[in-house]
Amino acid sequence: MALMEELQKLGVNTDEALSRFMNNAGLYQRMLGKFIANAEKVQVLPFLEAGDLETAQTNAHTLKGVTGNLSLTPLYEGYSDMMVAFRAGEPEKAKQKLLEILPVQEKILDCIRKAQ
Repeated sequence: MALMEELQKLGVNTDEALSRFMNNAGLYQRMLGKFIANAEKVQVLPFLEAGDLETAQTNAHTLKGVTGNLSLTPLYEGYSDMMVAFRAGEPEKAKQKLLEILPVQEKILDCIRKAQ
């Protein structure tokens, strides 16, 4: 199955993404490849568990922006919800949201990896 079709099944708005990338599927796929490195480098859970809420919030904000730019809709919505929880002073709620989206994020990452 093609990458775009698999991503769509996972809730990614590929039409919006391609529009943002001037219908350049190759460029979009390269940026998806860079997302793999970002997702591995910019972690949230270890900082949440260590009580470093400032770094956890900063990293969640970074991932929210990246996932929004790539139209990775389920991840963008999850990180957006996390930011709402952080701003409301509810780190446990943010952690719960993160635990909900991490499996989805891993499925999306696996999908991208297979296409590379």
